Amino acid sequence: MLAVHSTIADYVDDVATVANELPSRPVVIGHSMGGFIVQKYLESHSAPAGVLLGSAPSGGIWRSTLRTLRRHPRALLAETLTLSPYRLVGTLELARDHMFSAQMPEADVERYFALLQEDSHRAMLDMLVLNLPKPKRVTAPMLVLGADHDHAFSPKEVRATARAYGTEAEIFPNMAHHMLLEPGWERVAERIDGWLRQLQSGAPKSPE
Repeated sequence: MLAVHSTIADYVDDVATVANELPSRPVVIGHSMGGFIVQKYLESHSAPAGVLLGSAPSGGIWRSTLRTLRRHPRALLAETLTLSPYRLVGTLELARDHMFSAQMPEADVERYFALLQEDSHRAMLDMLVLNLPKPKRVTAPMLVLGADHDHAFSPKEVRATARAYGTEAEIFPNMAHHMLLEPGWERVAERIDGWLRQLQSGAPKSPE
């Protein structure tokens, strides 16, 4: 199946296929739609832990869709008419507003923009309403991270997702949606590493 027509279930199957080939169950880490896929994967698969980075919310992406309607109605209309999620980030202006903070150097925005590709409209529908996560089925410990300037999934949505998994979100200041590309991304990576080390040692995993 072409990626542009893939469902969330297709992506979950891909993760499961790779995980099953590994010698031990992996920690699963996902950003944005990848975080949504992690949530769905953990409903039916075991893992030592899950980490969500600026994840699509467990309650669906309808709030994000409404924000896009207010901020960029033409882009959302183009996406709807063409079934092309790329239209939501198809210019440098849209990409910066949707994904990057004001601290992100323009040269870096241009470099990452050139790497953007088409995505699956069907997966967007799954995240909107068709295939939402069921947090009560997840038993793995979860680390939920967000960014205070994220226009895709707000800190409020990130906190709601964390509550659904019985934990507390951690929000990084002066960052936008692409937390691992932004200046200061090392802080995010160090937090994930520290949390996983705490988890492995059995120490408390409360936010720092």
